[in-house]
Amino acid sequence: MTALLVVLGAMVGAPLRYLTDRLVQSRHDSLFPWGTFTVNTVGCLIIGGLGAGGTGPLFVLLGTGFCGALTTYSTFSYETVRLAQERAYFYAVTNALVSIVAGLGAALLGYTVIRALM
Repeated sequence: MTALLVVLGAMVGAPLRYLTDRLVQSRHDSLFPWGTFTVNTVGCLIIGGLGAGGTGPLFVLLGTGFCGALTTYSTFSYETVRLAQERAYFYAVTNALVSIVAGLGAALLGYTVIRALM
């Protein structure tokens, strides 16, 4: 049952990541990977909130399945390396630093809000 929940969450998260990435990136004329930044930050917010509620089937479905497919550390890493290879060092460093800070901040915000509501 657990594996099925992961698969179901991922079936929604993966296409949503792709579509969100394309939509957000198409609205910015910049080297900065806004699409990946957006999905990763939103995923951190969601999983932070889910973590405040503990574990269980909902966490498996939304945390592991949905957020696991929505967010993408590999694309974040690749895009940062690509920016550095293109000598867009400012964007590469900014992407690395801002993504980490925003992700941690979003997870903390999600956790804090849900804990306050409980």
